[in-house]
Amino acid sequence: MQLINGKQISQEIQQEIALEVKRMMDLGLKQPHLAAVLVGNDGGSETYVASKIKACERVGFKSSLIRHPKTVSEKELLQTVYDLNHNDDIDGFIVQLPLPDHINEQKIIEALLPNKDIDGFHPINIGRMILNLPCFVSATPFGIIQLLERYKIETTGKNCVVIGRSHIVGLPMSILLSKNNSSGNCTVTLCHSKTKNLKFHTSHADIIICALGIPEFLTADMVKEGVVIIDVGTTRVKSNETTSGYKLKGDVKFDEVASKCSYITPVPGGVGPMTIAALIHNTLLAAKKEIYP
Repeated sequence: MQLINGKQISQEIQQEIALEVKRMMDLGLKQPHLAAVLVGNDGGSETYVASKIKACERVGFKSSLIRHPKTVSEKELLQTVYDLNHNDDIDGFIVQLPLPDHINEQKIIEALLPNKDIDGFHPINIGRMILNLPCFVSATPFGIIQLLERYKIETTGKNCVVIGRSHIVGLPMSILLSKNNSSGNCTVTLCHSKTKNLKFHTSHADIIICALGIPEFLTADMVKEGVVIIDVGTTRVKSNETTSGYKLKGDVKFDEVASKCSYITPVPGGVGPMTIAALIHNTLLAAKKEIYP
């Protein structure tokens, strides 16, 4: 069994981006600029946005943080999106999710210009991904593909099961892994809450992407020997083992499943760090106008 070290791969990608930014600066080109919009003061969102800002500093990007109270109106938030869309100094931006219940998240996502949508959530970017056209791929699926590629994990002809059908992870993951390219060519089964006899599908899978959000859902009796497992889950559960009183748990029961795997991602330190690297990567593409010239 080999652990897939997402933290290390994320650092490698960020180092590569830092070198490219230095090259751009040496040529007198514009410094890439990422902006983040944060509504309210949710602890998880605060931590995630802070990580993005720090990553920008590491690679040599400019960064901006626009804060709104959780009482901000949808109209005011849409105005912020409009302003960022038309700010030529900002190459790409995100509106950190989740948003308060009184704001329509999809309306906000669709208000972003596709060429600044570095989260890859806009319908145009998703549509271009399906059609195999240049686009911003959403961060978690992009990060997973990078892990598979950089660990030289063979995907061609493999049976892959994706558990979870969210628009952010499950659905795009199933599309990317079935594409006719070096990191795709899998036969993909997309499973979800209505799938009958899930164990039958997982026990025949060469690769499993688990993105349910249910801690320790996937157990050893559900997988075969030599399987590759990518655990996307990050659920905070109460724990007496940590000073915070909480511990991050993945969707996979790691202690009993790992011994059957050829490769597996840990939680934390697996998929999580890759989302930051993917967002920085998309910002660089936006700055270089490589997706939308």
